[in-house]
Amino acid sequence: MSGMTAAAPFGPLEFQLVLLRRMADHQPVLVEDARRELGVSVADMREANRRWQAMVRGRGSRGALSRYRSVLGAPERTVPRRVGDLDCDAYLWPVPLWPDLRFEVLAVRAGGAVWNEWLVRAPGAAGPALHTARDLVPWSCTVDEAARAFAPAVPKEGSAPTRLQLSLTLPDGQGCTAEFCWGLLQRTL
Repeated sequence: MSGMTAAAPFGPLEFQLVLLRRMADHQPVLVEDARRELGVSVADMREANRRWQAMVRGRGSRGALSRYRSVLGAPERTVPRRVGDLDCDAYLWPVPLWPDLRFEVLAVRAGGAVWNEWLVRAPGAAGPALHTARDLVPWSCTVDEAARAFAPAVPKEGSAPTRLQLSLTLPDGQGCTAEFCWGLLQRTL
């Protein structure tokens, strides 16, 4: 992919680079390893992010769900979900870099407005055993998994739109804050 041009299609590989670009703020070593595994340069990652931002913010840009379909193709699975009093659909796409995860886009059925976009555990894939703070290893779990394992969890706003923090209650009664990017654990504070 090195030397990627603006005319090259923007697909799943480039989308993974977008996810990694934001995660690099917290886990530069893991991102560097993943970038090498994907066989791309730092410049390729920057270019993919630049192109993604242009798609998101550009004049005449597509709606979020339409954009994901054009970049990632048809979803692997669509699951109806009720959230509060809203009927939604969860669209799931595979993410080759993380085979046990899926990128989930949650859209309200009436009108198709997207209100959540993040990584979740793939249906049928075993999640991590989360029992102590030591189990909260970067890239080991998703928001939902941490929230279930260390309830009660209280969501807090993150430092960017793709980030979220959870205040967790550990088994010893102590609390900690877990920070997630695109739904994947990055660090504890």
